[in-house]
Parts: sequence; C-alpha cells; structure tokens
Amino acid sequence: MFIMPKQVFLTKGVGKHMEKLSSFELALRNAGIARFNIVSVSSIFPPECKLITRAQGMKKLQDGQIIFCVMSRNSTNEPNRLISASVGLAIPKEKKYYGFLSEHSAYGQTEKKAGDYSEDLAASMLATTLGLDFDVDKNYDMRKEIWKISGKIVRTMSSTQSAEGDKNGLWTTVIAAAIFITQAEPKKPA
Repeated sequence: MFIMPKQVFLTKGVGKHMEKLSSFELALRNAGIARFNIVSVSSIFPPECKLITRAQGMKKLQDGQIIFCVMSRNSTNEPNRLISASVGLAIPKEKKYYGFLSEHSAYGQTEKKAGDYSEDLAASMLATTLGLDFDVDKNYDMRKEIWKISGKIVRTMSSTQSAEGDKNGLWTTVIAAAIFITQAEPKKPA
C-alpha cells in the first residue's frame, strides 16, 4: 500500500500567547488544524490532485488523524515586528504531471509580498521541470505572463498569513499550510 493525496486545501492562522509553543498552538487552532497530528512533507502537488475549499477538506478529517501538510511558520516576540508565513502553489495544465508547493516565511514583508514570493517560488520550480525558459532577473509579474502564454502552467496561488508582533511582547506566530487529504491505494506494479 502507498499513500496518495487526492485532494488538498489551504489554510492559515495566527496566535498570540506569552509562551512561544502556545502561540503556535493558537495559530493551529485559528487555522482549524490543531486537532490533528501533523506531519510535514516536501513540496510536491501530486498528479490528479484536486484543490478543494477548507470547509470541504475539514469534513473529510477526524480528530486525532495523522495528516500530511506543507507548512510555513514564523514567530516573534518583538513588539510591532511584521512577520509572514506563506505557501505558494503551481498546478500544471496536464493533470498527469505533478505541481509544486513552496514555503516562505519572512520578517518585514507584507502579506501581498510574501504571497507573491511564495507563488513565484512554486511557479519557478514547476517551470524548470516543464522545461520552460524564463529569466530569473525579470520580475514575477513578467514571468507569470510568460508562463500563462506557454499554456503549461494552469494555475498559481498562495495562502499567506501576516501579523505584527504583539505590542506587549507576547509571542506572535503565523502559519500557512496546504493540507493533504490522503487515501491508501494498492501498490502499483513496477
């Protein structure tokens, strides 16, 4: 048997607490995923995988279940410090190919900048595997247009959470995650 994700949903959250671990727990709660056992995985969007809403995905999970995810997180206890965590997604046009997810966390980046950056990372990884030429020195919007024109990348997006550090110095944690809905399948013959 092997485990193959068939669906994925994006979520994000923020938490504040005097303890760093507790602020992470509160961010997980805010994202709706604190009740699961979370296993971080690398950044492949599986072939034939379907992007669904958070509400649809949550209905398919049970308390205590082991879930696989791509997660970005960031924390600070510095008052007013801007932090962000983002997961970018790039899906190829042909569903038989895999896509990419990327994790990005930053200090001082707005939600929009961090989201664009993570989306660009995922799209860049997918573009190189598809053999698309692109100039790394061009800005993201220009590369995005080239990828769209090529017709090989059908969709890019990101889920990003940013927050300012608590003014009283509490720990502030932000997370963004892509949660896989998995299904065990018989092992395919070699």
